[in-house]
Formats: sequence, C-alpha cells, structure tokens
Amino acid sequence: MNKIDWVEKDYLKKTLPKFKVGDQVKVSLRVREGDKTRIQIFEGTVIRKRGRGTCATFTVLKKTHGDVVEKIFPIHSPQVEDVTVAVKGKARRAKLYYLRNKFSKVS
Repeated sequence: MNKIDWVEKDYLKKTLPKFKVGDQVKVSLRVREGDKTRIQIFEGTVIRKRGRGTCATFTVLKKTHGDVVEKIFPIHSPQVEDVTVAVKGKARRAKLYYLRNKFSKVS
C-alpha cells in the first residue's frame, strides 16, 4: 500500500454498490436546499466507469422529455447516498458513448 492509498482509506465507502457499464441504475443524491436536505433520485444508464480510490467516478445518461442528460458522480462522495441497479444490462464495450447519439435522435 503506497502513501496515497493509506491516506485515502479513511474516505472510501465501506460498502460499494455492485454495478457495471450498461446497467440501468437509480442514484440517490442528497440535495441541500437552504437549511433542509432531501433525497433526489437520478435514473439512467451507466455509460462509463473510471478511476480508482477517491477519484473513482461513473457517468449516467438519461433521456427525459426528449432531452438527453448526462451526469458524472463520484462513487465515494458523501452526497451519493445509494446506487441501486434497476435493470441489469449486457454491454460488449467498456464505454457506451454511442448511446449519446442514439438517445438524442428524435423517434
């Protein structure tokens, strides 16, 4: 274990969610509005996972009302309350960037 891993170990989450690229997930975010906090759910398809340690992130793509929204979430962030898998997916690639163009076309 190098020095960076030794410092970061206190900030890592103990229970990591088990999901992979292609899965449809529900990300529960802790949102602060004024002096109140609430949980907001962002549901979409995981198109990318990258990094390790406290820098690890995943990208979720969702289509709402004809618009395509893409968000990047740090896995170990305290604002990310929970990640649950809604639908298991099967991906043949590590990064599903082609879904950006596929979702943005008008059906």
